[in-house]
Amino acid sequence: MPTCVVVGAQWGDEGKGKVVDLFAEECDYIVRYQGGNNAGHTLVVDRGNGPEKTVLHLLPSGILHPDKVCVIARGVVIDCDVLFRELDALAARGIGVAPAQLRIDLDAHIIMPYHRDIDLGREAASGDAKIGTTGRGIGPCYEDMIGRRGIRVRDLLEPSRLLDRLQAVVPDRNATLRWLGRPEVTVEALAAQLAPAAERLAPFAADCRSLVGDAWRAGKRVLFEGAQGTLLDVGHGTYPFVTSSYTTSAGVCVGVGVPPRAIEKVVGITKAYATRVGAGPFPTELFDEDGAQLRARGQEFGATTGRPRRCGWFDAAAVRYAHRLNDFTGLAITKLDVLSGFDEIKVCVAYHLDGQRLEVADADAVSLQRSVPIYETWPGWKQDLTAVRRLEDFPAAARAYLERLTELCGVPIDVVSVGPDRAQTLVLRQPF
Repeated sequence: MPTCVVVGAQWGDEGKGKVVDLFAEECDYIVRYQGGNNAGHTLVVDRGNGPEKTVLHLLPSGILHPDKVCVIARGVVIDCDVLFRELDALAARGIGVAPAQLRIDLDAHIIMPYHRDIDLGREAASGDAKIGTTGRGIGPCYEDMIGRRGIRVRDLLEPSRLLDRLQAVVPDRNATLRWLGRPEVTVEALAAQLAPAAERLAPFAADCRSLVGDAWRAGKRVLFEGAQGTLLDVGHGTYPFVTSSYTTSAGVCVGVGVPPRAIEKVVGITKAYATRVGAGPFPTELFDEDGAQLRARGQEFGATTGRPRRCGWFDAAAVRYAHRLNDFTGLAITKLDVLSGFDEIKVCVAYHLDGQRLEVADADAVSLQRSVPIYETWPGWKQDLTAVRRLEDFPAAARAYLERLTELCGVPIDVVSVGPDRAQTLVLRQPF
């Protein structure tokens, strides 16, 4: 019963989409298990007419493989407009997505228009205390899930049921909108707005808990795809500077509805350096020319928001923390090519915190903000790595750097990426 979870080992934006797209060739099901359209997974694939860039926010990153089944599980929150735009953009390029290829869980929650308004209103009212939300309504939607005010896919498919739900939740949401100074909504307008979405969603809707569980028990190869990164997990990340869902490998169980023993392998995705978007502690952040070079060479701008990413050196203490939570069986190191050209490369091997040495990060935001990185310095290399396809063809300094990351993190490396294209990837160990 081979399964694999692909999970971010840093603060998101590690390159999970590319790795999922690559691993998808070897599996039967690709299952997105949490998050919303605040995630942006970028794929660069040559389908015969040169490399094409595809940015996905909700569709699983295996969607470019027509013979695979892609699943949006109940742990994902869905903005129907974004989902349909992604499907339409693929169709315009000749990539049709049939209902048999994409299944959406009946119990996945819907991001409503008022969720976006509440998100934007709260962030505007926060002043200097902003956490850097994308403003897409993901947090308020998850709040309504927990508060039992949510609207699910199955609600959309039954008009009378939807009206009942809206009549129950709209007064509460309007009270929040009034407090934030945002426009109120009406049950009638929302019902009319959602009717076309319900019609289009209906062919894709399914009991995905049973679908995925039955596939796993039948011995099918299942790849679980996470969004964001471990250090943004709502329960185990740098709270309150976190996302609104469980981003770790454990999130598969609650987000999909499979038992813990369904998780066999866990591949942690990490850049060869570190980045973060939005507010929150970032011990290895660089404010000098090295940081600017990382941003420029790595094109470090958010696929979802376009915001420039904060850049810093690789943080082994943070990745060790992610390993403790996820129990990585392997690492995928992305963007190694970005480090070409640096005379020296630094790696954070531990922290100083209140007179003590910490080998593993303390994810508490206040403690992490006070943590001072302890660096090792390694020689850089000048060679362009983007055309390298064998580990032995890397310059000696690049090989030594990868070996040191393996030692520091205590996890073998499965994949090394040296460019955005699917072909610019060295697979050292297959997860399936």
